[in-house]
Amino acid sequence: MKKMILWALVALPLGVFAQETEEELKAKLASKKDSIAQIQGRANALQAQIDALPGWKVGAFGTIGTNISSFNNWFAQGIPNNNSGNIGFTVNAYANQKEEKFFWRNSANINLNWVKLDDRDDDTDNSGFRQATDVFNLSSLYGRKLSDKWAVSGLGEYRTTILSNFNDPGYLDLGVGATWTPINDLVVVIHPLNYNFVFSKDDTIFNSSLGAKIVADYTKQIGAVNFKSNLSMFNSYESSDLSNWTWINSFSYTLWKVIGVGFDFGLRNNRQEALNYQVNTLGNTDITFDNLDNELQTYWTLGLSYSIN
Repeated sequence: MKKMILWALVALPLGVFAQETEEELKAKLASKKDSIAQIQGRANALQAQIDALPGWKVGAFGTIGTNISSFNNWFAQGIPNNNSGNIGFTVNAYANQKEEKFFWRNSANINLNWVKLDDRDDDTDNSGFRQATDVFNLSSLYGRKLSDKWAVSGLGEYRTTILSNFNDPGYLDLGVGATWTPINDLVVVIHPLNYNFVFSKDDTIFNSSLGAKIVADYTKQIGAVNFKSNLSMFNSYESSDLSNWTWINSFSYTLWKVIGVGFDFGLRNNRQEALNYQVNTLGNTDITFDNLDNELQTYWTLGLSYSIN
């Protein structure tokens, strides 16, 4: 009798659990996911209210990518004995002040990368790390509000390289016009009066000019996700050869505390830089703006990411 009672006590919960079908378990899981989505929605709404408050907002996020390897007598490849590596990082930093009658937005974007391929069987090759990616951008936008979405604004933006050829070339945009903020995370700058100062030793290729400046910047943080997209365009009134644009995108997903995975990519079109490379680096003195093959400039970085708020 005691054994029968014991078996009944053991079988009863097993029978209860067995009564739940796969469809019922999936339904329970779906309800839990819906609850998580609702909680996340409320958290996002609170974060949007915090972002809309006046005062300073400061933060930074970026990507770190590293890969180092060594081969010995690996005869399947062309260089069987080598040391190789790739080290790079990006930084997207901002310091923004928002007040009732004005705003002041400051940002920095830095992307640096070094590579090496040391052929240990060749004593003449370069055995150290060499600079591969070199991007340095600073911008400062000040605006006096005319309404919730429009402001009279002034912009200063500086772009150059810092590892090599610092300020050669370097670009400094100074201009005035209007800024449109249709939503809290999007800023569109429209400056019909802008002067593009170009600093370079070769003034036969690089020239400063007056033109229009358009900048669109979208920066968003949703939970563990950080995203930033910045498009900066200058349209010269003097010649299209002096116009340029740069589009930089950064994405990071935090996995643990401030560490996650990140991806950055950038696009650029600049006829002055393309002609300078053809003439002064490759030595093609017959190339001019008229017969220039202006290819799109690109870069990307994938690696660990970090976020600081």
